[in-house]
Amino acid sequence: MSHSTSNQPLGLDPVPGHTAFASGVAGQVYNEAGFRHFLHIELRRAVRSGHCVLLVLVVGRAASGRRLKLTPLVASRVFAALGATVREVDFVGWFKDGSVAAAVLVQRATPPAEIRQQIARRVSRTMNRERIPGIRTTRIRVVPLRGKH
Repeated sequence: MSHSTSNQPLGLDPVPGHTAFASGVAGQVYNEAGFRHFLHIELRRAVRSGHCVLLVLVVGRAASGRRLKLTPLVASRVFAALGATVREVDFVGWFKDGSVAAAVLVQRATPPAEIRQQIARRVSRTMNRERIPGIRTTRIRVVPLRGKH
């Protein structure tokens, strides 16, 4: 097992002002490696339990339509908005460091498309309320994943 040489817990990156975790480390989100590690764990659980994992992907776009590289200030607003839309048992982090924020929501069964669309709309409304500087639009996808046997 590797050890971190800094004061940051392994797999966590600081994001100023982020407090989405009720029982986690305030001010922290999972970096890409940490996020993918825990996503893999949830997918293995899904195989054993027959449950589904929803992956919520959030991409900020500039007025030109290009994907944005999120600065720490913008990322803190994105994660605050994303964290406000998930339960405390869900987790958020970087799906792709600096450009694609994500959340994992564990479900008992694969929700119908209309429920996934409602989740995407809820995340979108929350992002729009935040009025995140530099982000003209957000692309939000809710992808159902089932672990592979």
